[in-house]
Amino acid sequence: MKVAYVFSTSGHTASYKLGKMILPQLESGTHGADVVGMMFFDDNTYLLRNGDPMGERLAKVAKDQGILLMLCDQCALERGLATGEPGHVPSTVQCVDTVEGVQVGCFPDLYAALSGNPPDQVITL
Repeated sequence: MKVAYVFSTSGHTASYKLGKMILPQLESGTHGADVVGMMFFDDNTYLLRNGDPMGERLAKVAKDQGILLMLCDQCALERGLATGEPGHVPSTVQCVDTVEGVQVGCFPDLYAALSGNPPDQVITL
């Protein structure tokens, strides 16, 4: 089964659930599903800052396993993790100071990025 995760809940959702459960399972090959993508909203975007230990681990796993990492364009702009103008499809917003391989966009960009390898399930945390 292929899954995609959407990290939308404020607080420590991504750092706890991703950092303590999902990421260690992905690193050890015991997650039980193929993760095809992860979309980050609100303060969860900070996990993908350059130099963040969890973000660096996630970038390595994503590169090795072909996992899409995407930041919400407006969330990233508000937090200084991107530059550009939101609202264009495809997005013209570009990541700044993020770990390797991160993309930025809105839902149409996410759908397009996952269209070649769509998930069977989308899990929102």
